Amino acid sequence: MILEDAAEDMEAGRRFYESRELGIGDYFVESILSDLGSLVLYAGVHRVHLGFHRMLSKRFPFGIYYEVERQTAYVYAILDMRRDPLWIRRELQKRR
Repeated sequence: MILEDAAEDMEAGRRFYESRELGIGDYFVESILSDLGSLVLYAGVHRVHLGFHRMLSKRFPFGIYYEVERQTAYVYAILDMRRDPLWIRRELQKRR
């Protein structure tokens, strides 16, 4: 389940890549959705980082931060890993 903040992260990523080149924003969203689809099989196997499981996107420098509760993966954040690590830490603390 993609929580509201994570959906907003994905939209921000789409806008960023679309501003760089037409069509790349949609490719970004498709790639992230594909990564998220893999959580059906692999939720919970990723290392815990800053209190969340973190899956790295296969095609873009983004981390997908999630928790697993009762066989459901809750996606809290989809963050650009090029950001300042302190910003990422603060952002994840806010979403706890």
